[in-house]
Amino acid sequence: MAGLVIAALVIAPIAALFWQAVQGSDGLWSHLGRNVLPHALGQTAILMTGVGVLVAGIGTSMAWLVTAYDFRGRRVLEWALLLPLAVPTYIVAYAYLDLLHPLGPVQSAIRTVLGYDSPRQFRLPDIRSMPGAIVLLSLVLYPYVYLPTRAMFMTQAANLVEVARTLGTSRRHIFWRVAVPLARPAIAVGISLALMETLNDIGASEFLGVRSLTISVYTTWVTRSDLPGAAQIALAMIVLVVALVSLERWARRHQRYSISAQRARTFAPAPLRGGAALAAFGLGFLPVLFGFIVPATFLAVEAWKRFQFAGLSDRLLIEARNSFVISAAATVAVLLCGLVLAYGARAFPQRAMLAAQRVSTLGYAMPGTVLALGVLIATASLDRLIDRTAQEWFGLSTGLLLMGSGVALGYAYLARFLAISVGSIEAGLARIPRSFDQAARTLGQGVTGTLWHVHLPLSKAAIAAAGLLVFVDCMKELSATLLLRPLNFETLATHLYGEAARGTYEEAALAALAIVAVGILPVVLLARVGRKP
Repeated sequence: MAGLVIAALVIAPIAALFWQAVQGSDGLWSHLGRNVLPHALGQTAILMTGVGVLVAGIGTSMAWLVTAYDFRGRRVLEWALLLPLAVPTYIVAYAYLDLLHPLGPVQSAIRTVLGYDSPRQFRLPDIRSMPGAIVLLSLVLYPYVYLPTRAMFMTQAANLVEVARTLGTSRRHIFWRVAVPLARPAIAVGISLALMETLNDIGASEFLGVRSLTISVYTTWVTRSDLPGAAQIALAMIVLVVALVSLERWARRHQRYSISAQRARTFAPAPLRGGAALAAFGLGFLPVLFGFIVPATFLAVEAWKRFQFAGLSDRLLIEARNSFVISAAATVAVLLCGLVLAYGARAFPQRAMLAAQRVSTLGYAMPGTVLALGVLIATASLDRLIDRTAQEWFGLSTGLLLMGSGVALGYAYLARFLAISVGSIEAGLARIPRSFDQAARTLGQGVTGTLWHVHLPLSKAAIAAAGLLVFVDCMKELSATLLLRPLNFETLATHLYGEAARGTYEEAALAALAIVAVGILPVVLLARVGRKP
């Protein structure tokens, strides 16, 4: 029963979104169809196409480089290539906007070397553009392709490569004819995840001047106060997400991949020496340099300058506390709900529980802005009901009880990140043999006793990993936080967004650096897990 309630909580914002869209005023959809959607869809399509191509190229080539070749520094690159995941897209955009500003350090240094005095004489192409957005988003999102593709390359049997070599195929052609076709499922999944993150992005797109569907939802809702119009654009985004997932599954509908676990030998890398080794390391270091080291170093320098000038402001400490409290509370709720769903599906594997578990993962596929809009509609309706009931019964007005207390924001975190908790805990429980459940039952333990005495102790590592991932995602989440936070409630992410929108980049450096520092934690976890095939 609890699992069905949790699934209903996840599906409620989506249902509310459909209901609100249907309530739109006459002629509204035709106006959006003529003036808003064509441009927003075009911008979104170009952005997603560019990001998809780049993340596939960077992620797959880097995965092959550290898997197929052995050179000095390869083991460092294996985990360092994951570091851009620690930097949210809006922070990378924020850092490079200041770095590459016409009056910023990079262009100023170039003009000094070339002997120019002002930006009118020489300036680089503006980073606020579609190409700039594609490149910067790709530098952050390529690990979504790199991680699963590298795992796939590591588990490919050496005999397949050896057969190709005996047939006269060069190592370069083995990559295109053997490795990439076998790794296509991993590449497709990685690209899909990267594109969903691109669709979810609101900060980087707005900073870089790209009017995507996400930005259109935000401006239609907040700037124009047009909730039905925002809901209708959000429905277009849902259709796009469904089409994206369906296309990925259709592309590999007839493909099956299997390797004999008993006879297969893992792929052995070819050694590189001298200049070839140096070139390989340099090539692998470039994504790390521009995706993590440059923005992180910039943030550290700017944060130190700001700290020397004004120290740690009370405002920043309050925002850090707000971020920690709301993220920790949401993480506890997400873990409890995830445990109920994962263990419920194991203990009671009926269709209803399995369906509830699948429904609970829908929120993660939804862009944060779309989900936040659905949560707003659902919680605002409930707020009105509570207020009306309190006035009738007690003569008191409760106002925006859910929206004003942060419950709506926590609800959005729960719906969005529940899939992470369910997936991680389910994987941990799957490692526990069913015989343990049967042994506990013969010793007199019920379902709850078996969970408490057997499954929780044995799956605590998986639960802790899920908690870490959820907590960091809550700390970094911008879209839902920006739209659902209570009045006078700021987090590190919303503080950074506000300062960057005003152009006062130095004020947000400390907040950005704190978010990056927290974001490194799951990267360390992923690096440890990724050491084994």
